[in-house]
Amino acid sequence: MPTYAYACTSCGHRFDAVQSFADASLTVCPECGGSLRKQYGSIGVTFNGSGFYRTDSRAKSGGSSDASTSSKKESTTTSAPAPTSSPTSS
Repeated sequence: MPTYAYACTSCGHRFDAVQSFADASLTVCPECGGSLRKQYGSIGVTFNGSGFYRTDSRAKSGGSSDASTSSKKESTTTSAPAPTSSPTSS
């Protein structure tokens, strides 16, 4: 079950409460009877490793070098605008 942090808006009392996801949020301060506010903090998640890249799922044997050269070819290729055709009278 997750632990939620609460703070009273009247007296500033702070405490943690272990509650189920189905439980309703606490609304009354146990110290002064004032209204409570749920506190949100940073979570302890770290992502270790090389990361998530387009080439992570590709084959290691020459697949990534071919892909990088083909993308360079595509990016440097320029296309000329299509010629405009004028209507000819017959």
